[in-house]
Amino acid sequence: MDGRRTSGNVDDRRGRRPSGKMVGGGLVGIVLIAVVTLLSGGSLTDVISNIGNSGQLSQFSQSTEYSGDFTPDAEDQRLAEFASQVLAGTEDVWTAEFRRQGWGEYECPKMVLFSGAVSSGCGNATSQSGPFYCPADRTVYIDLDFFKDMGRQIGADGDFAYAYVIAHEVGHHVQQLLGILPDAHEKMSRMSEKEANQISVRLELQADFLAGVWANLDNKMFNSIEPGDVENAINAASKIGDDYLQKKAYGREIPDSFNHGRSQQRVNWLTKGIKTGDVSQGDTFTPAYSRL
Repeated sequence: MDGRRTSGNVDDRRGRRPSGKMVGGGLVGIVLIAVVTLLSGGSLTDVISNIGNSGQLSQFSQSTEYSGDFTPDAEDQRLAEFASQVLAGTEDVWTAEFRRQGWGEYECPKMVLFSGAVSSGCGNATSQSGPFYCPADRTVYIDLDFFKDMGRQIGADGDFAYAYVIAHEVGHHVQQLLGILPDAHEKMSRMSEKEANQISVRLELQADFLAGVWANLDNKMFNSIEPGDVENAINAASKIGDDYLQKKAYGREIPDSFNHGRSQQRVNWLTKGIKTGDVSQGDTFTPAYSRL
């Protein structure tokens, strides 16, 4: 990403926290809770569900005031610039792709960088939630410390793995613009939990695929993929499957509760996007669920 432009759609809120008293659970359980939401994306509703079901969602009293101090070090600054460059890359790729596909003008999402906690159009969240996309304000939210923790928490590291995180969240934004995300959420509201989880898996796998498409097209535009990059992203995808995380946390799988997909499914769809760069091959809703 050296020399690449940065995005003008980044709101740096690091060092500012919702003022208000915290109530509810503490900031614990990150081995499962933070890691499950690690690269999962989806709406903040999904994040709150994942954390809240374990009784560990921290909430804030409503307030528009912010407080706190933050002094970025060199790595913080590098990651902030890198995230902005990746967002700019998604803007370039999806703007061109929307025009090529005849989908109209691409509406670029915002990105909020925060530390500790943040208020979004979908509600309040802490860093424990991991990166997330909020469809209500069409914004990606990321605490950059998350990238620093990826290697330690799940053994996934490297700039291209970080780029995958952002591109996955932007993939949800693409779904929002195309009407896929709101349609899926509307259907999920009328389904059983098991059925809704299966729709969620389809959404997440498609976001993985779209992240791969972005990587392919960005590489064609900017020759951005270096040796080892793809392997880093695939390694990250392999560490965030529901089966892998549940075995790590519980020692067993709970398939009916899967809402992001198995590790192999996530790897397969990300790889397909990287190899093809063809958005028409990303239909995760037509195949039988057992064939995803």
